[in-house]
Amino acid sequence: MVNRPPIAVAIARFEDVVSRGLQALIDEDESLVLVAANVPHEQIASALSAYRPDVAILNFGSLTSAAELRELHDAHPRTRIVVLANRPTPAECRQMLAFGATACLAKATQARDILNAIHLASRGLHVMPPAGTAADSAEGPDVLTPREADVLELLQVGRSNAEIAATLHVGIETVRTHARRIYRKLGVRSRRELRARR
Repeated sequence: MVNRPPIAVAIARFEDVVSRGLQALIDEDESLVLVAANVPHEQIASALSAYRPDVAILNFGSLTSAAELRELHDAHPRTRIVVLANRPTPAECRQMLAFGATACLAKATQARDILNAIHLASRGLHVMPPAGTAADSAEGPDVLTPREADVLELLQVGRSNAEIAATLHVGIETVRTHARRIYRKLGVRSRRELRARR
């Protein structure tokens, strides 16, 4: 993996079990650092200003409207917002993404998928619930794998296939395969187009 500073995460107030589970997940991942936890909904904006987290995990149930999410996103564009809901519908997830969320997942999502969502969201990649859940939708964005996200990051800074292969300790053909999948998923045809989307 590419070396980078720890991802700063803030967690809004959730039900006790969800809150404790999220905190434990973040504490166990060495590439994440918890900067604020159990933040009351009315203090989210001030917490984002004070702690400037890379990722904020919000409780869908505490949002008064999608417009509130848009305001948070507009006021803190560098903080990626992950919304957790009980059983999000495809329409609710699309709305959350349209109003500034980077990820929309069910609270019942497996721990490894929550962690993947945090890592991908920190890079600005959109995440929706995995296929087969209540929020499954053919209209949702095509999600990159964590390895594809690593390759994407290096492609965007202009690294060659050989440089990427050396950095990630994989073969050049593997990098080419990842690059083709990234282009397809992001709807681009070239590295130039990919860099223009940064």
